[in-house]
Amino acid sequence: MSDPVTRAFFVGRALATVLGEKVEHSLTNALSDLGKFEAEQRENLRQLTTEVLSRADRELSQFETHGPGEANAAPQSPTDLQETIDDLRAEIARLRSTLTQYRA
Repeated sequence: MSDPVTRAFFVGRALATVLGEKVEHSLTNALSDLGKFEAEQRENLRQLTTEVLSRADRELSQFETHGPGEANAAPQSPTDLQETIDDLRAEIARLRSTLTQYRA
């Protein structure tokens, strides 16, 4: 039989080795996830930039085609505007009612 002190030494060494491997694995996974997150954020930023620039180019071409006075469509009549406001107020009231029912 081996000495208990020698056995304790080898158990401690094995424990340290296993813990080191687990920490290495966890750190590798965390850095991998961080790299994926960074790549996704870069892609999202690139898409946002592309969308903003394309929309700005589209609006610029409309402005150049129609001129500054014609950039917007014909203005709504006051009755259409009032009707829109009334519709929005009614929708807000319905949403408030639904929210109150949901909370209760």
